[in-house]
Amino acid sequence: MAVKIRLARRGRKKAAMYDIVVADSRSPRDGRFIEKLGTYNPLTNPATINFDADKAFDWLMKGAQPTDTVRAMLSYRGVLFRKHLQLGVIKGAITQDVADQRFSQWIEEKNAKIESKRTDVGTAKDEARKQQLAAETKVREARAEALRQKQAAATATEAPVAEGEAAEAPAENAEEANA
Repeated sequence: MAVKIRLARRGRKKAAMYDIVVADSRSPRDGRFIEKLGTYNPLTNPATINFDADKAFDWLMKGAQPTDTVRAMLSYRGVLFRKHLQLGVIKGAITQDVADQRFSQWIEEKNAKIESKRTDVGTAKDEARKQQLAAETKVREARAEALRQKQAAATATEAPVAEGEAAEAPAENAEEANA
């Protein structure tokens, strides 16, 4: 029986989430599976990958073949590197202590990279929000200034007309008084 580590889709339309499962290669994508290892959410930035790395490692050592997407996830989280080191231990190229030390060092560096990306994304969002707010403020001030100028022009044109009407009114009153 060929065993695969693959994704099983769930969630609604255009809001997909995936389960990382170990399944027989002949079973349907969303069908029967042997074991659920975790979840994958591609909609977040960076994508959220939660799975039990020890179970995934055990299945890889038993011969389960990951799909391309799952292989990338396992590589991202260091499970394939751990398998590589373990094969070196089995062959006698390195000791288990050296393998554990290399793996823990790699995990620390990878977690630092992930955290820096997460903070950079948050900082970039804040910066974009500030720039958008500044642009909106600039447009609003330009509109307010244009409205003030339009009102000032309207007031300036109304003032001479009002003075002219006031000058004509006493003349009419004077003519009526003469008659």
